[in-house]
Amino acid sequence: MRRQSLWGLALALAMLGPVTPLGAQTYAIQGGTIHTLTGDTFVGTVVVRDGRIVDVGPNVQPPAGAEVVDATGRHVYPGMFDAVTQLGLTEVGAVDVTNDSREQGDFNPHLQAETAIHPSTEHIPVARANGITHAMAAPEGGIISGQASLVGLDGWTVEEMNIEAGAAMIVNYPSLSARRGFGGFSFGQPRPFSEVEEEYHQRVARLDEWMEGGRRYAQAASAGTVARDLALEAMAKVVSREIPVLLSADGERDIRNAVEWAEGQNIRYVITGGREAWKIADWLAEHDVQMILGPSQAMPADEDASYDEAYANAGKLHAAGVKIAFATFNSSDSRTLPYEAAMAVPFGLPEEAALEAVMKNGAEMLGLGDRMGTIETGKIANLIVTDGNPLEIQTQILDLFILGRQVSTDNRHKSLYEKYRARPKDRVIS
Repeated sequence: MRRQSLWGLALALAMLGPVTPLGAQTYAIQGGTIHTLTGDTFVGTVVVRDGRIVDVGPNVQPPAGAEVVDATGRHVYPGMFDAVTQLGLTEVGAVDVTNDSREQGDFNPHLQAETAIHPSTEHIPVARANGITHAMAAPEGGIISGQASLVGLDGWTVEEMNIEAGAAMIVNYPSLSARRGFGGFSFGQPRPFSEVEEEYHQRVARLDEWMEGGRRYAQAASAGTVARDLALEAMAKVVSREIPVLLSADGERDIRNAVEWAEGQNIRYVITGGREAWKIADWLAEHDVQMILGPSQAMPADEDASYDEAYANAGKLHAAGVKIAFATFNSSDSRTLPYEAAMAVPFGLPEEAALEAVMKNGAEMLGLGDRMGTIETGKIANLIVTDGNPLEIQTQILDLFILGRQVSTDNRHKSLYEKYRARPKDRVIS
């Protein structure tokens, strides 16, 4: 009976035909204006095979057997990168059972966001339909939240989406703010500064202990004299500069403190958030600090702040020489990533810099520039074909390639739009 079962299974698989590995199809995106983000813009062809860009140029011809995608009159860009997001970790923010972005406790360096990603979330198709092809899914909460996972926004399983499970460590640097608040809102009287300062020093001391623990673990592990500890193993990767730290800080003083702490620890880091970074733009440039900014479409943080504080932040940083990228830090709003960059353009950020901030810079900051961010031979084939500038809200994403696979732009927003647009208009309620 066992032999018969195995024979039946083999016959069924044979009838299905050969299985093509994901990303194995060869595509030639032909005739479009190619925006490589390396300085060159030209009408030409991009050839994709086995998930990678294998050829690109104005005189490249489609190889034999390639599926040709006609991009005549269209534009080809690198896919956009949401550098800090909750995609796959959060479905409905107000419903706890649909949120899996945080764990109990202040220190969870061993956790990887990948293990909690839900590939079938409705937010991923919506985000990618607007040109976001890959994202850094990041845990939140505590001081060391865990490891962010870099994923392509297509796949039936997390394994199919995965690019790098432990791409960066998420650290929320302790704040010296005396405000009382929740969810971004302040209320009541500020706490005494002495109380805030004491708590700050305690939290930084605990963070320092984890960093030192990582160093000692690395030394012991190299000598083969320690039992495996996943938390300390993860910290060892941080202190050895194997992975970068996404170091969250918003206020001017907190950003300074975070930078000085990171420099003292000699780690690779990128500051995330940076709401008041514009106030110390020159200082940040002097210290060669790179920043992943939160949404620019935001209200002023203080009652005395200028109305354009969030809009102008990126432009002021760029003018000072600070390298920036944008992120949504969200799930349902990940689709708005191009508009966060676009909002900064009328307030001082050059258009080309805005494109780089959502396509190229984030990858370079995180040590991924050799794999993504531009249209070059050897890079991962995350590409979008558009009918215009992807930062403009009326632009449509016409074709989409993620990890070398041509992906549908269908999504829940589109299906609901089509459903209600097709509603009969001749029905009369008597």
